[in-house]
Amino acid sequence: MKKLMIAAVSSSTGKTTVSCGLMRALKKRNMKVQPFKVGPDYIDTEYHTKSSGYKSRNLDEFMLPLEEIKYIFGKNSQDKDISIIEGVMGFYDGYGSSLDYCSSANISKILSCPVILVIDARAMAASAAAIVYGFKNIDKEVNIAGVIVNNVNSQSHYTLLKESIMKYAGVPVVGRIPRDENFSLSSRHLGLTPSFEIDELDDKLDYVAGKLEEYLDIDKILKIAEGDKNEFDSARRDEIRNITNVKLAIAYDKAFNFYYQDNLDLLEEMGVELVKFSPLEDKQLPECDGIYIGGGFPEVFASELSMNKGILENIKQKSLEGMPIYAECGGLMYLGERVEDMNANSYKMTGIFRGTSKMQSKLQRFGYCSGKSNMQTTISDKDQIVKGHEFHYSVFESEMDNAYDMFKEMSNGDIKRWGGGYCIGNTLGTYLHTHFCSDYKISLNFINAMEKYREK
Repeated sequence: MKKLMIAAVSSSTGKTTVSCGLMRALKKRNMKVQPFKVGPDYIDTEYHTKSSGYKSRNLDEFMLPLEEIKYIFGKNSQDKDISIIEGVMGFYDGYGSSLDYCSSANISKILSCPVILVIDARAMAASAAAIVYGFKNIDKEVNIAGVIVNNVNSQSHYTLLKESIMKYAGVPVVGRIPRDENFSLSSRHLGLTPSFEIDELDDKLDYVAGKLEEYLDIDKILKIAEGDKNEFDSARRDEIRNITNVKLAIAYDKAFNFYYQDNLDLLEEMGVELVKFSPLEDKQLPECDGIYIGGGFPEVFASELSMNKGILENIKQKSLEGMPIYAECGGLMYLGERVEDMNANSYKMTGIFRGTSKMQSKLQRFGYCSGKSNMQTTISDKDQIVKGHEFHYSVFESEMDNAYDMFKEMSNGDIKRWGGGYCIGNTLGTYLHTHFCSDYKISLNFINAMEKYREK
């Protein structure tokens, strides 16, 4: 079983470019490449999918039980030639000051996965060896099996780095990446620009893959990737398979596209028929028993969304009729009365919730958190704890009561608390991004609400 993690010393070191380029290079070698991403991320996974041809999956220790991580990894890896996991932030960055919890390092240990460490070696010589030595030895249970040095133009610089890292850290260097503006991927306020908004992305991925073939020892990387069989409980979901036949409408277009692939897979395994629709393009909902509106960039497409009055009115009417609707982050913004951009331009939305989403210049919330449900909602029982993460620049100004008591344990042991989410009838909107595989009760509650609606 070939498996490999691409990790980095810090964010913005080049691990996404290396991961995507390597996936595309191996695809060009006619290998079936299964991509994964550590942590809560929607945009990098889309790049993985585009690079490999297979849906990328998230491996998140805060939201997912240990056995669920092994199940998702094992189930999706078993018929592939190699699995490539892109790490999150720096290799040891996770929840608070812990090296283990929610870090790429701990995921590599859970999955017995060798690691290739990417370091930015510009303006650096033998000091690179100290960095690799520290990353290797601070936790001797991790398997840092290779290094890629980024931003290295000359052969002499590369030779110096390679010799010093091997001499002092005992880790082989498997290649270098020269400085190249054509490697860069465009970004905006939530990270990389979504993959389907970039023209000629395939050409860029092919270019990066070609350069990696030139500058990396990919045969050596494949040798490093050889590992043990993945152990997982293949019968883990047997009791919840094909338990329903409801139809769920999924908002999916340039404005709304933040979904964990395993959320959708789990619903389908349970028997839910997923039907995609576009709040930007479609005038009416498809035939359905419920609606799921994920996150995305409604603020970027607010004008177009507001002009599509047919779908706005249709969704509000379905909410009034009691159809179960679940919306996350950008979806919450869409269910409010208006979206206001940084220039104070205001755009009308569905008006299901009394309130306005206002974009801010700074990130409002970022990171893992949980919500205790104050009531029975579309996806949660009263007092149920729902785990997830928030990542948004907007605030939702409303005088409505909160559906969740939100909380986050800080590194010093303090508990930070705030209110979050809104619920009217069977419509729930929240900034909390939730992984349905964290607790199967989330999907079961959603299905139960849809079945009751259909019967009524």
